[in-house]
Amino acid sequence: MFYRDSTEVMDDRSWMYRDSSQGLWRMDYCNGVQGFINFATSIPRNFTDGGIRCPCRKCKNLKFLHQDVVTMHLLTKGFMQDYLCWYAHGELFVPNESMVERVVGSTSSASNMHEVGNENNNRYRNMVMDAMRMSEGNASEFPNIEEEPNADAARFFDLLKDSDEPLWDGCTNHSKLSAVAQVFTLKSDHGLSEAGYDKIIEWARSILPEGNKLKENFYAAKSMMKPLSLGYQKIDMCPNFCMLYYLENAELTECMTCGHSRYKPRTGRVKTLVAYKKLRYFPITPRLQRLFMSPRTAEHMTWHQSHHAVDGVMVHPSDGEAWKHFNSVHPHFSAESRNVHLGLCTDGFNPFRSFAAPYSCWPVILTVYNLPPGMCMRPEFMFLSMVIPGPSSPGRNIDVCLRPLIDELTQLWSSGALTYDISRKHNFVMRAALMWTINDFPAYGMVSGWSTHGKLACPYCMENNKAFTLTNEGKTYFFDCHRRFLLPNHKYRKNRKDFFVGRVEKDVAPPRLSGEELLDVVSEYGDIVFSLQQGSRSFLVLV
Repeated sequence: MFYRDSTEVMDDRSWMYRDSSQGLWRMDYCNGVQGFINFATSIPRNFTDGGIRCPCRKCKNLKFLHQDVVTMHLLTKGFMQDYLCWYAHGELFVPNESMVERVVGSTSSASNMHEVGNENNNRYRNMVMDAMRMSEGNASEFPNIEEEPNADAARFFDLLKDSDEPLWDGCTNHSKLSAVAQVFTLKSDHGLSEAGYDKIIEWARSILPEGNKLKENFYAAKSMMKPLSLGYQKIDMCPNFCMLYYLENAELTECMTCGHSRYKPRTGRVKTLVAYKKLRYFPITPRLQRLFMSPRTAEHMTWHQSHHAVDGVMVHPSDGEAWKHFNSVHPHFSAESRNVHLGLCTDGFNPFRSFAAPYSCWPVILTVYNLPPGMCMRPEFMFLSMVIPGPSSPGRNIDVCLRPLIDELTQLWSSGALTYDISRKHNFVMRAALMWTINDFPAYGMVSGWSTHGKLACPYCMENNKAFTLTNEGKTYFFDCHRRFLLPNHKYRKNRKDFFVGRVEKDVAPPRLSGEELLDVVSEYGDIVFSLQQGSRSFLVLV
């Protein structure tokens, strides 16, 4: 893997975010964009089909575009937030004074946060710790930070500092964070408008001592509290699960496949456009990054590599052959023990139980397999990544709903995310890989794309299975289809009584297709259209 030191190329990056989007055409910005393009195109591994990743505010390194198109995007839209280190374009993070001052703002807020007092009596500090998944015993045990945190981590650590900073010099009842949190609670409990909130703050600041640190309006307070949340995206989708109004299709008003309208008809004086169906997506990158911000969880994120397996005993997926094979195939990924191994699970359920009409809602959950067995299955480490709404099941079109997650996992695999590791006190590029999906058999058919019904239901045997149809009932039956997986000298192969009467099993197990072979088979069928056509779903059966 080829990297360039950030100190070799354009040390001063202040030109990237100096002005608003209206000032992107100034001379130093244009020269800086050209320097970025020259740097990105100088590294061969950045290219895919003749393009490079576009780091503009809209593409966010998700798209590979021609360098001229990337230049125009950067000149018209600007760089994505906090991309001072060009890690997705081959640059190794090495902080210098200009970058640290621009990213963190004040080094004292990050480097001195371990000097705060005991938080056991500060419930607002504990609130920050809960969001960060720190225990009370470890919350005040921050080690000295030897390298400045990246921008996301610095904002979170600054919020931790605010929980202990008094509202004014000499104040003992309120901190900077507790005052904002309590006024937020009043706004929520009593339904205050933003204008009403601002009036109360204006009055409160007039009676507080000079130099108080109470945020001056609702916008400033909301910006302060934002690092506590992880955020989510609401993405409109076709009610027939044909497509998402996402990225390149975000501006469409009707489905490209079935022609269904995106928005419900307006009634009365309602002016707001309301979509027929919305997908809620919760990005997983910030939650994975926070696992490395806590000393308690950061030290366990490398457990999978440090523990000693007992021969013949599998206590963790890392002891299995699949994990070891993956490490051998992808040595660059496995060389960094902090890279994240994930598992995905999804299934439908009715949130209203049996007291309402049938409703199928599909949560998609990711779990982190880096952690030891006693932690990786706890609810706090099982991340809800999206909720696919009902009332009907997405069926085989679940692929359409999974696109935001697939895009984020692709980015985490290819370019990673700059992450601050509190246990080692430095930044690194965290990558992630989806190792397994865990589902029941019907959901397996939806996620994998293989029909789990009829004679071809077995995803291992495929067209080589021995299923048969019952004469009277017409049902598919899989009795005595499994003996061929036994060893050649196994006694059950010659058992003529307990299986099919008089049958001796001499066949060998069918061959297991590799990923490349499966891709060759699927590619013969061309593009698959995900949609509902005339009220019925069209299924693809691979034979």
